[in-house]
Amino acid sequence: MDMKTCINQCRACEQVCLETLAHCLQQGGKHGEAVLINALLDCIQLCGSCADLMTRNSPLHAEHCLLCAEACRRCAEACEAVGGSEMKRCAEACRACERCCREMHNHC
Repeated sequence: MDMKTCINQCRACEQVCLETLAHCLQQGGKHGEAVLINALLDCIQLCGSCADLMTRNSPLHAEHCLLCAEACRRCAEACEAVGGSEMKRCAEACRACERCCREMHNHC
């Protein structure tokens, strides 16, 4: 996995999570529970900052990739617990980002 691919994966995950957050806030109920909203917000924040650090080749990107992978894992689990097509789409994006971030961390 090259860094550009991982940057793109982080940006894509960030975007899907933002769209999912908007969906969840509109739906309410189990979609609006704190655990899910916090997981989405963490994933959005960490995917964006991880992509930024890799883009400028920061020496901190490897450690940040590991943290981003963990946020993606938690977000995917939270989305899977709610269920539905929008949530499945988000979980899939999070799982893909988790994999690439773990690979980036392991290669550094």
